Amino acid sequence: MHEETEKAGRPGLSKTEADWREELDPHQFHVLREKGTERAFSGKYWDLKDEGSYLCAACGETLFLSETKYDSGSGWPSFYQPAGSESVKEVADHSHGMIRTEVICGKCESHLGHVFPDGPPETGLRYCINSASLDFDGEAAKE
Repeated sequence: MHEETEKAGRPGLSKTEADWREELDPHQFHVLREKGTERAFSGKYWDLKDEGSYLCAACGETLFLSETKYDSGSGWPSFYQPAGSESVKEVADHSHGMIRTEVICGKCESHLGHVFPDGPPETGLRYCINSASLDFDGEAAKE
């Protein structure tokens, strides 16, 4: 495919993969656009307990709120629900010989992580999200 028209199979996006590569650092590009992951306990937000909002590092969409974050023991930021019904989308993931549910940004469709049915009682879900796919806005808690 030509870079001008390459959309990585994600309909409705106006940015090419070349655009994303310019805007994101190499680790973020790998996670957000190539569906990579980071090592457990290595991301900047796995242990953050501040109040605020977690945003998509690619497009700035609000994805999760600090009041839904909890310590799952997994080493990745874990949330029991997204910030809103349109914040994230769930997609079947059959990679690596497993059947999982991928979580992508509801706005730009960048890869965030996966959701599992072993979360806390509030929803029973554990959104296991890569820190590299997130930005944190502590100012949102002050508003």
